[in-house]
Amino acid sequence: MAEDNHGSSQNMSAMSMSHKELGDEDARAVRVGDAARTNERLEFAGNAVRTAKYSPLTFLPRNLFEQFHRLAYVYFLAIAVLNQLPQLAVFGRGASVMPLAFVLTVTAVKDAYEDWRRHRSDRAENNRLAAVLSPGEGESAQFDFAPAKWKHVRVGDVVRVEANESPPADMVLLATSDATGVAYVQTLNLDGESNLKTRYAKQETLTTPLDRLAGAVIRCERPNRNIYGFQANLELPGETRRIPLGPSNIVLRGCDLKNTAWAVGVVVYAGRETKAMLNNAGTPTKRSRLETHMNRETLFLSVILIVLCSVVATLSGVWLRAHQTDLELAQFFHKKDYLKTDKDDDNKNYNYYGIAAQIVFNFLMAVIVFQIMIPISLYISMELVRLGQAYFMIRDAKLYDESSDSRFQCRALNINEDLGQVKSIFSDKTGTLTQNKMEFRCASIDGVDYSDITRQQPVDGEPAWVPKVPVNVDREVVEMVRNGGDTEQGRNTREFFLALATCNTIVPLIMDGPDPKKKVIDYQGESPDEQALVSAAAAYGFALVERTSGHIVIDVLGQKQRFDVLGLHEFDSDRKRMSVIIGCPDKTVKLFVKGADSSMFGIIDKTLNPDVVQATEKHLHSYSSVGLRTLVIGVRELSQAEFQEWQMAYEKASTALLGRGNQLRSVAANIERNMRLLGASGIEDKLQEGVPEAIEKLRQAGIKLFEVAIACDVVLCCRVAPLQKAGIVDLVKKRTSDMTLAIGDGANDVSMIQMADVGIGISGQEGRQAVMASDFAMGQFRFLVPLLLVHGHWNYQRMGYMILYNFYRNATFVFVLFWYVLYTGYTLTTAITEWSSVLYSVIYTAVPTIVVAILDKDLSRRTLLKYPQLYGAGQREENYNLRLFIFIMMDSVWQSVAVFFIPYLAYRNSAIDSASLGDLWTLSVVILVNIHLAMDVIRWTWVTHAAIWGSIVATWICVIVIDSIPSLPGFWAIYKVMGTGLFWALLLAVIVVGMIPHFAAKAISEHFMPSDIQIAREMEKSQDSHDVSHPEVQLSTIARA
Repeated sequence: MAEDNHGSSQNMSAMSMSHKELGDEDARAVRVGDAARTNERLEFAGNAVRTAKYSPLTFLPRNLFEQFHRLAYVYFLAIAVLNQLPQLAVFGRGASVMPLAFVLTVTAVKDAYEDWRRHRSDRAENNRLAAVLSPGEGESAQFDFAPAKWKHVRVGDVVRVEANESPPADMVLLATSDATGVAYVQTLNLDGESNLKTRYAKQETLTTPLDRLAGAVIRCERPNRNIYGFQANLELPGETRRIPLGPSNIVLRGCDLKNTAWAVGVVVYAGRETKAMLNNAGTPTKRSRLETHMNRETLFLSVILIVLCSVVATLSGVWLRAHQTDLELAQFFHKKDYLKTDKDDDNKNYNYYGIAAQIVFNFLMAVIVFQIMIPISLYISMELVRLGQAYFMIRDAKLYDESSDSRFQCRALNINEDLGQVKSIFSDKTGTLTQNKMEFRCASIDGVDYSDITRQQPVDGEPAWVPKVPVNVDREVVEMVRNGGDTEQGRNTREFFLALATCNTIVPLIMDGPDPKKKVIDYQGESPDEQALVSAAAAYGFALVERTSGHIVIDVLGQKQRFDVLGLHEFDSDRKRMSVIIGCPDKTVKLFVKGADSSMFGIIDKTLNPDVVQATEKHLHSYSSVGLRTLVIGVRELSQAEFQEWQMAYEKASTALLGRGNQLRSVAANIERNMRLLGASGIEDKLQEGVPEAIEKLRQAGIKLFEVAIACDVVLCCRVAPLQKAGIVDLVKKRTSDMTLAIGDGANDVSMIQMADVGIGISGQEGRQAVMASDFAMGQFRFLVPLLLVHGHWNYQRMGYMILYNFYRNATFVFVLFWYVLYTGYTLTTAITEWSSVLYSVIYTAVPTIVVAILDKDLSRRTLLKYPQLYGAGQREENYNLRLFIFIMMDSVWQSVAVFFIPYLAYRNSAIDSASLGDLWTLSVVILVNIHLAMDVIRWTWVTHAAIWGSIVATWICVIVIDSIPSLPGFWAIYKVMGTGLFWALLLAVIVVGMIPHFAAKAISEHFMPSDIQIAREMEKSQDSHDVSHPEVQLSTIARA
């Protein structure tokens, strides 16, 4: 009898190969223990890894290149370049570059710090030590393992890994400390799964000394990202046959060796070609919808800017035409240079190129003067605000999962506000809505239903083996197993539990329990379903107690029996079933198969026992209707001829380098037929705590839960493949304008998570691949309620307001400059100093809006959770839309009129200079926009007070300092007007007149047309202690603010 692909294949006959040879482009050859020859022909990747993006030489050019992907930065660069031209110079050359340089520098420093941390991590990883096999010197020298740095390990090197260590690269096992070649690994760092997995060294290499393996060659597939797949063949020296290698024979970089003293393997993939590094791609870049809409308003601002510049340029042309005879005598703008003559003794032109050229120059100069109409500081402000919002989400105790000791993770900082606009949620079920902790509940055996919970009880008696996870047993089934061996029903029942104990890949770990007479079995495996089934089999007297590469040992009702594992077809998503060929103690060969009912009933021979088939189908429907996970179990006894036929086909398929998966599936399909139905199992995967209440809250918030049919509130999709999940999300995104959110916990949810506008990974039982691919990660599904209804609402409301406020703030300043140009002959001189123009968006007004966007709360957590309907404000885009943009632009025009014309009319017949008037305009606009912001603040804190009033004070200080420097224009200007009563009266008048429309609009909207948010805010003000002591939020784990 042959063993499966984990164990020996010495008794298998040689046969022709269907794959291509070494020189083929689809295969690579690895010479065991001979790294020099391995890398001689094909230069494989070295083992040094690099996750850092930059080097000292490439940092500056590459970082700048990446930053200038933002077109706004290109715009401001062009503005700075234009200002360097003598004909267009409006500001000082240094001052014009400062805003862009500041933004670029801040971002570059942040990127440099992050990359320095990556460099430090890379150095620590590359300088770790590994034991690499190296030949000694002399003819009688022995092979020995010598320490070498990880970065010096190469493909072909033989490496020894000790217990609790990680291999330096992906390596094929050659030998282990276990006599049967078994090694146990933990892939927690690779995919987050904590259960131990079995890996095997082939018996051929296990029994061969390492020095005799020097001529062996491994032909394997090219590097790829599939951490669950591997195809290769091993060619031993002096032999023509090839030994198949699969996923169970390779240990990947990132795994830890557990419960195994040592393991020796040969490196097949190193460095960037390891599966761990190939999967280290990070999350896809997403842009928030608010930022996308912001481009529309930015376009409108560009149009306004072009209009303003065109007006100035056109009027300047008219002015030049009307005064062209006076230009020769103009003090600052004359045609001729009377100090220089040409060869004909005519005076040369001086700063004059004709009316047409001057119109063009004035247009470009106007672009430079009015450049902050498009706020460059907005982009860095948004990054800082999102960082602050992420901090508070991460620190929120309501998003902390105590059971897994995991906090909320914000892995993508650029879509925080999208959490406040979600309309459709796509959720995985297992591990996301449920706990993914399976419990065996019931079974249908030989057509008899055993689902009566009243008959279930803990295991009685004194069993020698008990599973770590306790299982309640059915008294009637226990009696049938123990005393019904002479009846057909009893034999079928025993065979049913034998199938559960054998048809799996579970690894039993024997531990001492509190009772010295009983041994506790901790069943480790990749599938929680299999753990539950094997635990149930143990509870009913069929305890799996040992697994090696070629056999398993089962304690059958107190008697240990050995079963040879002759073949194994693992579960795959195409077949939806797995099968194992077992050599039984009575010398019979049996094929056990378990899988989904949709897959199994196609291979069941319904003519053998049609009544049993019909009854089982009825029971399956009953189990699934109450939410149980079901599996169908079948068996068939194989003749020696059938087994031999399968054995030859299996070896041929398993040694194929190309198309191995399809060939193995074909072999499995040929043997998995005419099965006799044994029964079905029902496993309960309980809902996570708070899931029903969370779903109800989300529905009240107007969020649909998928979803295919637009008119439905909830849509269930059954047996959906990973790409189909992503396809459903893509369908809704294309057919509707809904903001989509996908949430899942497994690798099969990655495509869906990346396809959705917002992807959330659950730190669950199925690993961390979903978390690694997500935008946000958390421990429980129920955390969606505070995440969306509270933080999502706050983030959207704050960010929407901040963007509009930045547009308003800068537009007000630009319109003030525009009115001044109209009264200065369109020469684009400015009364406001160039340094105040530069500092306006950076220091004078930037900090308050950032602080408010991080800390302000329009409603409390308690109110937002109590009334989920308030979430609809974000779905309806009430805080950021074209109507609000138009309104704030109208408000900015009015306020600019107040800022400019009130001081202008008061001082137009006085002897005040333009610099003093410019300082008054600067202070007026800064105070006005900050008062505007203060009027909209809902929740005041000391930080908010310090930011708003501190910015006004900072502006005063800056203006005074700038006017105190003799070398700068406007020296001592502020002191000329600040001491007069008129100056202070004008400041007050500007604030009062400028705020009239905004105050009136707020009063009218809140009293005559209040929104849901405004109504809820008034309700908050009138709440009494009764509301606090009688909350309506029923989620037990979500506390009130």
